[in-house]
Amino acid sequence: MVYLLKFGASWILPPGLFIIVLIVFTIYLSRFNFKLSLMLGTLTLIFYLMCTSLVADKTMGWLEQKYSSPNVEELNSADVIIMLGGGAIRDSQDVDGEGTLCASPANRLLTAVRLQKIFNLPILLSGGQVYSDSGAEALIALRILQTLGVPPEKILIEGKSVNTTQNAIFSAEILREKNLNKPILVTSAFHMRRAVLNFNQQGFEVIPCPTDFLVPREPKFHYTKLRPQAEALLLNVTVLQEMLRTFVTEIFKL
Repeated sequence: MVYLLKFGASWILPPGLFIIVLIVFTIYLSRFNFKLSLMLGTLTLIFYLMCTSLVADKTMGWLEQKYSSPNVEELNSADVIIMLGGGAIRDSQDVDGEGTLCASPANRLLTAVRLQKIFNLPILLSGGQVYSDSGAEALIALRILQTLGVPPEKILIEGKSVNTTQNAIFSAEILREKNLNKPILVTSAFHMRRAVLNFNQQGFEVIPCPTDFLVPREPKFHYTKLRPQAEALLLNVTVLQEMLRTFVTEIFKL
């Protein structure tokens, strides 16, 4: 009954409500212009599918499974951990100060801390202040790492970058300065392909350590995955964005 209620509710809220409106309009339009209604119906179907977890599980899963978690031998060969930023809120209250990381970089930080505790490696925090009202990512992450007990001498800061390309460029400068050449790269699984490409372009062969997974590796079918959800649409849009940005990085190195 709980699942049935969720399924029904999704059709009276956006984006399900919009899909219903488009279907009604498509049926009405078919009375006057069949070809135009067919085009609108096709677009509505595509939009509906993009809003389902059934499709999002497949597309995001394809992107996230590009890299597997590294083995112990690979991790033992590393000399630094790089954690890429992914958004921060400047003026939100936290348990030990002001400013918090968004969900994705918070997951990345958790993985970086665990690696640091196991392998006793320095962590390079990469990420600046993207917008005037967003947080300085590396500095906020620095405060959190210190709260979690990571020694200050084990933390390096790269606080100028505002995108993945700059993450790689400015981090590479610090790595060369510190004579570090075998980094573990920690970022969200969906972001890893593009991040690895950017670091490769800077001459570094990183050890990918994907985290912050958004979908199951082996998703199971449930009829509620056919309901339209804004979350599923966001996942599919994220996949399209990553494909576009990876293409631009490969062609234009941006």
